[in-house]
Formats: sequence, structure tokens, C-alpha cells
Amino acid sequence: MVEKKIPNATARRLPIYYRYLRFLHDSGKVRVSSTELSDAIKVDSATIRRDFSYFGALGKRGYGYDVEDLMNFFSKTLKQDRLTNVALIGVGNLGHALLNYNFHQSNNMRISAAFDINEEIVGTILSGVPIYHMDDMVEQLKIQQIEIVIITIPSDVAQATVERLVEANVRGILNFTPIRISVPDKVRVQNVDLTNELQTLIYFLDHYKPENA
Repeated sequence: MVEKKIPNATARRLPIYYRYLRFLHDSGKVRVSSTELSDAIKVDSATIRRDFSYFGALGKRGYGYDVEDLMNFFSKTLKQDRLTNVALIGVGNLGHALLNYNFHQSNNMRISAAFDINEEIVGTILSGVPIYHMDDMVEQLKIQQIEIVIITIPSDVAQATVERLVEANVRGILNFTPIRISVPDKVRVQNVDLTNELQTLIYFLDHYKPENA
């Protein structure tokens, strides 16, 4: 069966839908309308209905959406019904913070291996995660069959490290470095630039004042 390709913007909203549906389910809600979803997550109802339409008939006219069914559907779509192991490349300040966090609110994702060049931490276990030397990265990623990594390494070694990750058959990279790395088409990269996000926020605060301010 050929999977239907959905727009990137829709794909980015799926975790938001899933997270709120989990909240509704935990609070005992049985059904929800696109208007209710819209009010809660601040996405217009027409966009929500269009997003959902990519996956077929998920709701019923006049009834809305069954919360549990929809939650379970997005759980499978987002692979939340199975454990995904992730590797952390670079255990500096940000890397330490990510290790301490380690997706504690999710039972479906975890950092299971980390890599660094600091001999003081290589061979130790931090926050329950073993720290390997970067020299062992390709071998360990293959042995542990890890296909998703987070990189928090200096910019000047990012591209060379990514080329080794490709060699290790990594398919997805969450990139916390400020540079835009080059990868083959078979590898997906999500860039997280905290400085850029903060600068964007400051820009909007300075240039888009509330009308009643």
C-alpha cells in the first residue's frame, strides 16, 4: 500500500493534535468537534478538517470526532504505539539538559545512547544513559539499530559528523547546531535554532503590538 504524502505544515501539526487528544481522553471527554479543537489549539477549524481529510473519514457530520478513536489513530500514525530509541551526539551543556529531560512525559521515545569526546564522561552512565566515545559512534548506532539522532555539537565538526551518521544508516537528525547541514535525500533533518526562534519572537513583540495596547 502506497502511503499518501501530506504537506509539511500538516505533519508539523499532528503532534499538537495528538497531545491535546490525549489530554481530552484523560479528562474523560468522549467526542470533540473541529470547532472545539480549534479553540483549544489555536488552529482554525477549516485547517483542522483539511488536515484530517488527508487520512480519510475520521469523523462524522453532526457528531464530530470520537476522542479515543482519533487519539489511537494519531498514536499509530506518529508511531507512539512503539518505543523509539534515539541517540544524542554531543554531551555539553545542552546535551546534559536533554539527557536529564529524556522525554520523561513520553513512554514512546527515549535517549538510549550518547556520544562525546570528553574522556571524563566516556564510559560512564549519565541520567541512565551510557556515554560512548565518538570513535565508536558508527559501530554502536548500527549495533543498536538507532536511526534517529539529536546533534548538539560544535558547528565546525557538524558536517563531518553528519557524514558519519549517514554511514551509520541514520534516517533522521534533530539539528541543534546553527549551521544547515547537507544530507542525502534519504535523510530527514529538523533544525532547531534557539537563537533564531528568540530573535523572531522579539521581532514580533516589537513590530506587532496588540491594537488595544
